[in-house]
Amino acid sequence: MTETSRVGEPDLQELLPLVRAYCDFYEVAPTDEALLAVSRVLIADPDREGVQVMARDNGMEAVGFATVYWSWDTLIADRVGIMHDLFVRPPDRGTGVADLLIDACVQECRRHGAAKLGWQTARDNARAQAVYRRVGATRDEWVDYWLAVSPASS
Repeated sequence: MTETSRVGEPDLQELLPLVRAYCDFYEVAPTDEALLAVSRVLIADPDREGVQVMARDNGMEAVGFATVYWSWDTLIADRVGIMHDLFVRPPDRGTGVADLLIDACVQECRRHGAAKLGWQTARDNARAQAVYRRVGATRDEWVDYWLAVSPASS
C-alpha cells in the first residue's frame, strides 16, 4: 500500500531525485541547491508558503511528490491551493500513486481552509488529463500568460 506524507527535512535527499526527474521532464535545470531551497522554505513556513507531499511504496521508497502553494481567488473570494507540481516515477505510473498524491493535496487544502485545489497541465499531456478526469477534476478553458520579472535596475 502506497502512503503519502508531508515532506520534512529528513525526506529531502529522497525527494531531490524525484524533483530533478520532474525538472528533466520539462527540460529545465535549476541547481540542486535551488530546488532544496524551495523545499526548505515550504518546510519552514507551511501555513504561509505551501507544502510538499511525497508518496512511498510498500518498501518505503519515494515514488512521487506534489507541491501545493497557497494563494487567493478573487472570483470566489476565498483561499485556494495551487498544485504546481505532480510527479510519479515512470515505473510507478498507472498504479494509483497520482490519485493518492492529489488526495493528499486536497487534504492539505482542507487543513489550510482552502476552498479549492487548482492546477494546470500541458494540452498534449493526455495521460495526466485522464488521471485528472478520474479523480473528478473539471477542466477550465483559461489561456496562461507569463511575464518575466527581472530585478529593477538602480
